[in-house]
Amino acid sequence: MRLLIILFTCLQISFSQEVNYTILISFDGFRWDYLNRGITPNLDKLKANGVSAESLVPVFPTKTFPNHYTMVTGLYPDNHGIILNEFRDIKTNEIYRIWDTNQVTNPKWYKGETIWEIAKKQNIISASYFWPGSELKDITRQPNYFEKYEHTRPYERRVEGVLNWLQLPIERRPKIITMYFDATDSKGHRYGPNSKEVNDAISKLDSIVGSLVEGLEKLNLLSKTNLIITADHGMTEVSKNRIEKIYNLVDKDVMLEWSEAFLFVWPKSDKVDEVYSLLKSKESHFTTFKRDEIFMKYNFGKNEFIPPIVLVADLGWILAAKEPTEKELERFLIGNHGFKNNEKDMHGIFVASGPSFKKNFQTKILRTIDIFSVLCKISNLNPPKNIDSDIKKIEHILIEN
Repeated sequence: MRLLIILFTCLQISFSQEVNYTILISFDGFRWDYLNRGITPNLDKLKANGVSAESLVPVFPTKTFPNHYTMVTGLYPDNHGIILNEFRDIKTNEIYRIWDTNQVTNPKWYKGETIWEIAKKQNIISASYFWPGSELKDITRQPNYFEKYEHTRPYERRVEGVLNWLQLPIERRPKIITMYFDATDSKGHRYGPNSKEVNDAISKLDSIVGSLVEGLEKLNLLSKTNLIITADHGMTEVSKNRIEKIYNLVDKDVMLEWSEAFLFVWPKSDKVDEVYSLLKSKESHFTTFKRDEIFMKYNFGKNEFIPPIVLVADLGWILAAKEPTEKELERFLIGNHGFKNNEKDMHGIFVASGPSFKKNFQTKILRTIDIFSVLCKISNLNPPKNIDSDIKKIEHILIEN
């Protein structure tokens, strides 16, 4: 019996050492065509040695937290619960906001199982250096290692932190790591996607890729590491001259929420059809959807926190729920996202290189939601059965076993 136990333990250790390392990196707001600007030599090398997609279509809404949580759960926002960066529980009136630490770490909002929850159940160690959903106040739902989000933490320190994890003893070393960087999103919002500032951010992120690759080489881990570099959404230009004032179209007893590329409309229960018909007749630079209509179009609409009517703006337009103040107009951002996910400006990047991926292989448009299936496949993890991610739509980028 003792001999069998020793043999089984040895097999477990051998299996854990055979699993390659995987690092999933998100460059927030890194639009699909930023790779065509001639300022990404390190990403270009990864493309030549691995896989690159024409673009990556995000889930709708094309916002940060919904798409990041989709990547690590394989679920549409309807099903994983994080439907927007900011939304309201209609039963309690609690509001989830991405800058509210108490809400962001509250497990009640998050459904489904993340890649690190699945890994933990299957005895694979994982880590997260900033990722939505990684800091929940429930130890069973956390990665083995994670860092609490600190927006201003230097990027070099983040890379150093990941490389430190990869120098832990083999039995404590993470096999799956997620990383997050905001530069292209922050600069894109403030200065627009075609600005010098965005180009500087692109170059900065590319240099971070170079530093990580160099660090992996020094640790003799590059040949054993799958690098997946992606983005949650793209970015497009908006303008103060392209604002549709929805508050002027409906009665004051109709509640409007979230002045954005989309808008939530909460009529009284007996007025839904009337308000819907009114908004349909007034459509100008936006489309009016009932819940079932928007679900059929974007897999978005069944979640209980989504209202009876949703308005979605045309690309480059903003829908206003109320009259903007002078201060709000002064702070107006000239780049935005959140628009329909079939708009190419909303698409991100997908570049992957490592032992599991084909070499110098280019593919058409991939789906953000299918990244989860790839993570499971290359990490030898059994995914949950009730997911929306589909390995069949993305497995062609992998080297056949």
